[in-house]
Amino acid sequence: MKTRMNELVELLNQYADAYYHMDAPQVSDATYDKLYRELVTLETAHPEWVLANSPTHRVGGKILDGFEKYRHEYPLFSLQDAFSRQELEAFDQRVRKEFPKASYICELKIDGLSISLTYQAGTLVVGATRGDGNIGENITENLKRVSDIPLTLPVPVDITVRGECYMPKASFERVNTLRQEAGEAEFANPRNAAAGTLRQLDTGVVAKRGLASFLYQEASPTEANTQSAVLEKLDNLGFVTNHDYHLADSIDDVWSFIERMAERRDSLPYEIDGIVIKVNDLAVQEEMGFTVKAPRWAIAYKFPAEEKEAQILSVDWTVGRTGVVTPTANLTPVQLAGTTVSRATLHNVDYIAEKDIRIGDTVIVYKAGDIIPAVLSVVEKKRTTQEAMSIPELCPSCGSHLQHYEDEVALRCINPLCPSQLMNRLEHFASRDAMNIAGLGGSIVEKLFSADLVHDVADIYKLTPTAIQTLEGFKEKSAEKLYQAIQASKENSAERLLFGLGIRHVGSKASKILMEAFKDLESLAVADQEAIASLEGLGQVIAKSLTSYFASRGTKTLLAELKEAGVNLTYLGQVARDDAALSGLTVVLTGKLERMKRSEAKAKLESLGANVAGSVSKKTDLVVVGADAGSKLTKAQELGIEIKDEAWLENL
Repeated sequence: MKTRMNELVELLNQYADAYYHMDAPQVSDATYDKLYRELVTLETAHPEWVLANSPTHRVGGKILDGFEKYRHEYPLFSLQDAFSRQELEAFDQRVRKEFPKASYICELKIDGLSISLTYQAGTLVVGATRGDGNIGENITENLKRVSDIPLTLPVPVDITVRGECYMPKASFERVNTLRQEAGEAEFANPRNAAAGTLRQLDTGVVAKRGLASFLYQEASPTEANTQSAVLEKLDNLGFVTNHDYHLADSIDDVWSFIERMAERRDSLPYEIDGIVIKVNDLAVQEEMGFTVKAPRWAIAYKFPAEEKEAQILSVDWTVGRTGVVTPTANLTPVQLAGTTVSRATLHNVDYIAEKDIRIGDTVIVYKAGDIIPAVLSVVEKKRTTQEAMSIPELCPSCGSHLQHYEDEVALRCINPLCPSQLMNRLEHFASRDAMNIAGLGGSIVEKLFSADLVHDVADIYKLTPTAIQTLEGFKEKSAEKLYQAIQASKENSAERLLFGLGIRHVGSKASKILMEAFKDLESLAVADQEAIASLEGLGQVIAKSLTSYFASRGTKTLLAELKEAGVNLTYLGQVARDDAALSGLTVVLTGKLERMKRSEAKAKLESLGANVAGSVSKKTDLVVVGADAGSKLTKAQELGIEIKDEAWLENL
């Protein structure tokens, strides 16, 4: 049994490495899952034989009591910041005063959380946060759930390495979508998301959030002569290093690299907030030494922050489809990242209390993820008001008493007949990723609701062209067009309908998994909680939400009305024909698409038989390129892969 356990660990790690790091799967998911379950069974029977590099360490299921303090054997120093070329030139002059022939290595400053990893005889024994540089927190169990951090090294060395743990942009978007669907507060930016994830006491949450790492320093004594050689060594040991570094002999060369990376910044799959410049020669680093706070041989250039001051004029409280009440500040208009901003999110009541935000305050405004305007902090020296912000006790839509549960940061209206919730549910039901009823946006939903024509989603299918034409702005032709869009939506596959119902915790991906398993909504409606929870990728939270929803008398009535109206309740699937235009081809999308959403392009490609992959490899057949394409396009060109544009996809 012990021999078999060792074989399984080696095999599964080999398969995982091929799948995640080389984009070249060696076995099917079903085969991997079967071997994985066999390993779990053996480890359960013989916990004394569990290997340190077992892939079972990557999954969750462990609830931590808290984090112990950890004293770093090798202190972590912060870097001196620079915000202009002049400051970089001053740094260069200080270096060259002692070492005239010094050269530099420029590395991307990843916007994540600093981590330290200690290995003994090649096995990860401690993973810790930076903390104050001397004492951090032991978060080993959480860092084991970061899939690209090695649990064991190919050689039995004792080594401590430093780096950054971050949340890729794709993971950030996915996590925030799930939080939005669940009625939870969204993370403000990927760095906050990474930090919040690594401080989770439930390792299962960490395992699902898709964190990643870049390692860049050997903190323990090294035999390498240069920082570039350190990166090469870390590469050889199996760590992920960032290959977008640059060797420079002059500050002019350094500045050119900064300008190039500033232009590429938005196209990178992760956030960076600057460039770190280090003397490349480690002997020179040692001679230059440290100040009290920072190394003399390095400096961090920070990209200009997209932050502006604005005054809060008032606050609007709006109710979403799940009942979450969100505060939005009305501001004096400011130019931010090329747009005029007059409104910014305040996230939730806990955020307002933490930052002590008041109406009339001058605040710093920024764009969360470079997209969503948000209030960062208060400029206290400009404060003129002494009154704390008034937090509503009643729902601004229906007047019901609001709830602020201990385990939630948001206020919530729990009245199921709240008008704002109903209208938001109707708008969600008609949205592109749900029933995709063209023309039935928020303003039209509001008109239908105000005219007493609709109260729930079933009422949409009772509308006639004549009734629609009574609304302001509609004439015979436009009313007929909306009516036909409503009728066409009846033919959708049932996973769209399930997602459109807006059941808490049930997103579009979960809806598809459920419909693939149960085939129709009526079967799902009578399924028990355990049958739902047993499906891969779901669990008890979703299962409980679904069974509670379908147990409601109102839900049963709603499904009966939808069925009577002729709405399809069956999963239709999407099986590509063998003779489809792209049957069997692996396609990668990159860059910004201008005429369709990424999700639409992916769906079109899949309907044409393509397998849509996330990265370019030798197995990629073609790459569809949008505007501002970056490293994926470069790699495709290097590999000689066929490249197409968005117009080609539309024509096809």
